[in-house]
Amino acid sequence: MTALQSSIDAVRIAAAAADRMKGTDIVAFDVTGPIAITDVMMIVTASNERQVLAVAEEIEKDLYTKGGHLQPRSREGLQEGRWVLLDFGDFVIHVMHEEERRFYRLESLWKDCPAIDLQLPGAPEGAGTDAAAAAADEQ
Repeated sequence: MTALQSSIDAVRIAAAAADRMKGTDIVAFDVTGPIAITDVMMIVTASNERQVLAVAEEIEKDLYTKGGHLQPRSREGLQEGRWVLLDFGDFVIHVMHEEERRFYRLESLWKDCPAIDLQLPGAPEGAGTDAAAAAADEQ
């Protein structure tokens, strides 16, 4: 089974929003194999708490305005601003402070899952898949 195209399209909108807000190391994985409750996991790094919150807010705004009024079913971590989890049901977005990203190494959980090409502006085709593979290899 593979991720729904609607989930992939939504994650691409989210990735573009994160990129615009200077989020880094943006990767997404098709997790339909090991996880039955969601299609895609996306991870983005921000350098400080304020940026974590700004990236998460921009992602929510763009998914609402450009993604057909999508809203998260739940949000976690907004008080601390170190790791914000946005659960949209079919896809989940993790906006993480760089220290949390290094410590928790979420990519290692999904290293065997196919990476999704996020088609970010200015990135070579397939860049998201290369970044995901490199991040998983570092684990």
